[in-house]
Order: sequence, then structure tokens, then C-alpha cells
Amino acid sequence: MAPPELTSAIRKVHDFLTIAAPAPMQAAGVAAMGLPDGYYADVAARYLERRDLLCDALEGIGFGLRRPDGSYYVLCDSSPLDPAGDGVAFARRLITEIGVSCVPAVSFWTPENEAAGRSMIRFAFPKRPETLRAAIERLERIA
Repeated sequence: MAPPELTSAIRKVHDFLTIAAPAPMQAAGVAAMGLPDGYYADVAARYLERRDLLCDALEGIGFGLRRPDGSYYVLCDSSPLDPAGDGVAFARRLITEIGVSCVPAVSFWTPENEAAGRSMIRFAFPKRPETLRAAIERLERIA
């Protein structure tokens, strides 16, 4: 949904991104399909290591979470560490006081279920292991 003056541009962008794949993306897809199976097994193993590194630490710090099976995001309940249960304020605090970025996840809930997601935040783990370890060291200050 959008104001009528925006829908024409939105439809064009949608068309160009979903119906007519850009030539560089087509070439990248061809190259990706030519990679050996071992490449993808290695990528999956490296993401699993990063997921477990971050999730183990987040659980140890006190966040509630469910380990993702097919994403490089981990959704966490910040309420065990934030009695106010305000994911937006908690995310801001992590950025300004701790130096670690996350995303408040309340926007992923429908308005009628917004209260269920109010304390939720989302971390991403497609980072170098040393970057994740540095973030974990900072996050441990809030425990």
C-alpha cells in the first residue's frame, strides 16, 4: 500500500527486481550453479560455526532465543536483561552504550500481535569470527 503518486515508481522497481533479473545477477547465478557442492557445504559449515558461537554467547549472557535453522539472523528476547521489555530502547542502548548493533524486531509482528514482539531484537552472524568475538566481549558487559 502506498500513496498513488508513489505506486507507479514502486511497480517499476518491483518489475525490474523480480520479473526482469538484471544481467549481472543472471551471470552471477550461472557462476554460482557451476561451483562444486563442496563450496556450499563449506559455506554452510562456516555459518553453523558462527551461529553456534553467537548463540552460545547470547544464551550465556541471558538472552532468550531459538537457534535458527536456515537464516543468518538470530531473534532474541531481551526481556530477561531488560525489565522494561522494550526492544527498541534496548537496541538503542546496545548501540550507544555497548557498541554492538542489533535490530528491534517488533516491526516483524502484526499490529494486533505487536505486544508479543515488543522485547525482541535481532542479531546477524555473517561476520568474521573475530568480529563476533569482539561483539560478544562487549555484550558480556550487560550480563
